Amino acid sequence: MTDRPDHRITKDGSSTFYSNTYKQYYHNPNGSVSESKHVFFETPGVTDTLASQNELTILEVGFGTGLNFFLLLDYYLSKKCSMPVRYYSIEAFPITQEEASKLNYASFSDFDELRTFSGHIFSHLATGMNTIKPLPDKDIELHLFIGTFDDFSPAGLKADFIFHDAFSPEVNAELWTAGAFQKLKTFSAPDAVLSTYCAASKARAAMAKAGWYLARSRGALGKREMTIASLSDQKLASFKRVNEKRLIERFLSNDFEN
Repeated sequence: MTDRPDHRITKDGSSTFYSNTYKQYYHNPNGSVSESKHVFFETPGVTDTLASQNELTILEVGFGTGLNFFLLLDYYLSKKCSMPVRYYSIEAFPITQEEASKLNYASFSDFDELRTFSGHIFSHLATGMNTIKPLPDKDIELHLFIGTFDDFSPAGLKADFIFHDAFSPEVNAELWTAGAFQKLKTFSAPDAVLSTYCAASKARAAMAKAGWYLARSRGALGKREMTIASLSDQKLASFKRVNEKRLIERFLSNDFEN
């Protein structure tokens, strides 16, 4: 990646970047913070889990600006949590410390501990796995892998939630294949929940082919739908289900090929 992203302000006042390589925003231009809260925390139930579970493991595909991890820390502090949290994320092309300094996420938090978040996270990243403790007095670890999804292979990872936050299938197709979702299964707990802003039938078919149960939910900020998936159909009981069998049939019939 040679073209550096441009900093932009979205309609809820929060930062994002525009990728000159992929020609897409990192977040919904109608609101970075608003979208992330809806898609990755409120809809899949992460906010409820923070109040009820003894420990939490999250896997994110696409660390980007670090917004989702920032919001996790803010929720954690707001709810006065004490549980251990292990947050794994993958990023092939991290932003620089200088670019991170432009992000205004700290203005969306009441906690002084998060004021220097972005500069701290992006200051000394190296290729491979980087382990960071962002809040020294809290049992929270960020395991940030700088590299490709193909090279990501942490031992023993069993995520409770997966944030699938890659660029869209149109420009980042390799992260939306049946093989990619099959690999995500190997890093998942038996009742893991996957959430993504994407509602494309082709992406859903790839998930179904990989063995995920699927449901649809209201999208964020003008988007009609988003997708919730799980390895346990019971986790989707409160959502409107998607017909996985029909999607698999269409997938095998090459219905989604150009």
